[in-house]
Amino acid sequence: MSEPLFTLDAGNYRKCQQLFRGTHRREYYDGEYWVDDSAAVEVSARRRAIGPYTIIDTSAATRQFFRRTRKHIREDATDLGVLWFVRRGALVFSNQAGQRVVGEGEFLLTRSMSPFFIELQPADCGAHEILHLTVPAHLLRKHLESETGPCGFVGEQSREIAIARQMLTQVFDDDALEEDAARIIVEAAIALAGRALGASRKEGSARQSLSEQRLDEVLRFIEVHLSDPNLCTGMVSKGCGVSQRYLSLLLQGTGKTFSELVWSRRLEMAREWLAASHPRDVAIAEIAYGVGFKSTAHFSRKFKSVFGQNPRDFRDSAMTLAANDREATAPQLGAALH
Repeated sequence: MSEPLFTLDAGNYRKCQQLFRGTHRREYYDGEYWVDDSAAVEVSARRRAIGPYTIIDTSAATRQFFRRTRKHIREDATDLGVLWFVRRGALVFSNQAGQRVVGEGEFLLTRSMSPFFIELQPADCGAHEILHLTVPAHLLRKHLESETGPCGFVGEQSREIAIARQMLTQVFDDDALEEDAARIIVEAAIALAGRALGASRKEGSARQSLSEQRLDEVLRFIEVHLSDPNLCTGMVSKGCGVSQRYLSLLLQGTGKTFSELVWSRRLEMAREWLAASHPRDVAIAEIAYGVGFKSTAHFSRKFKSVFGQNPRDFRDSAMTLAANDREATAPQLGAALH
């Protein structure tokens, strides 16, 4: 459920520096925040926390400014990425590399560990609206195709960004949505934004070669049919319309042979499945057959040779680790609620 983060008006805007991070300064990170008081002051921000993420919906009729300097970073090393979706008005981002104006329908990713300056400008209609999401940096990285610099920009034509914004808006507005479902949607939105950033960086670069397209087709075919124990080079070459010799040449680009690629992916799938499941829900034999092994004995030997534990011991270790994490988190959650 969403809740107020801060509201500024003529009566309290001089305290905006103390108010913008919310109760107990739980949101954002340290920096200098101020508003333009040459016109009527009207700023409202609401938040919804989803696990480690926070969706913040801000509307204003007032210009706002924020600066984060090297001094702020030294004193507060909070490492966050912020995904900004501009609905109305403009966001002007400046750092040592230059300036970027982000308009309606466009997207910006900022990082808190590099200095920057932001100005939020209302549109001609006098309104400024932004939906943004704060994401811990270590969680953001897994959704990015490659490490970004201090910021990343995507223009208004991106369907991925439009859909990601719609998903976050739905989560923000739907009070009945359960926490687990909300988190899945939020992480999917982050992944879409990461994909859009990756595509944006590739614009202007050379188009994908024919061999690269063929390799993508081959890897997709293998992924789709990975659980089939009969998967072989003949099946892939026929399904993708290439010769087995050309298939071998394509796979050289992965640094693995066909067998190495298939078995490593099957074992990785099995490891993820074991770590996320309970013995009473799914047996080890079912996992083995589900990822394409023809026998549990072969599965156990392969698994132990790669991961150093047999599947049963690995699952027991994963369950113990998960239980310890829950026990460690419970007191912190209880303290936060009180």
